[in-house]
Amino acid sequence: MAIGILGRKVGMTQLYDEAGQVVPVTVIQAGPCDILQVRTVERDGYEAIQLGFVDKPRRLAGRSVRGHVAKLESKRSKKRSSNGVELLAKAGCEPKRFVREIRGAAGELAVGGKVSIEALANVKSVDVTATCKGRGFSGAIRRHNFSGQRATHGVKKCHRALGGTGASAFPSRVVKGKRMPGQYGNVTKTVRNQKVVKVDAENNLLLICGAVPGPIGGFVIIRETNMVK
Repeated sequence: MAIGILGRKVGMTQLYDEAGQVVPVTVIQAGPCDILQVRTVERDGYEAIQLGFVDKPRRLAGRSVRGHVAKLESKRSKKRSSNGVELLAKAGCEPKRFVREIRGAAGELAVGGKVSIEALANVKSVDVTATCKGRGFSGAIRRHNFSGQRATHGVKKCHRALGGTGASAFPSRVVKGKRMPGQYGNVTKTVRNQKVVKVDAENNLLLICGAVPGPIGGFVIIRETNMVK
């Protein structure tokens, strides 16, 4: 069964465990999420549930976005209904800002239902996916932690330069994958097998041990980990 939820990063803090050790945790506002669609093998070729998180004002949502979550009358829908085509069920909720799919069997979950943080009550470890902070075009020292060149003995105005990138006479080219300056950050990252420290069902808060990619307020996807314990 698909066990996962969408959320938003609140920030970091620390807790004390039973042994009195300080545990750094990331606080995530997880759910509740509306179930927008249920993918099946017969219709879609795979199994998954599509979740939506945080309402989006209707004035900011296009017709296609509104029609994805609620039934809208149109010539096409009337024509399909008159021809006996069964239309997909709609959740009947407000448009959502963050929509993602959680792979796995839906089980008893159905379109129009909700997934709350209680779904992770018995989960010990999770995988968290988010978009990490973008740092723009960065040099090799910042991007790859290079040490830079010497500050003496003929090095002039190129102390933070990359240095030589060639490979002499053979193969006489820059090898593919060479660590060089370029876009740093703003990519999707997943931290695996993060321990769930606490589940606060009353306030929809999930406390995960360690850091999570992305800025404060960024959206995250939380899934039960599939790593071997």
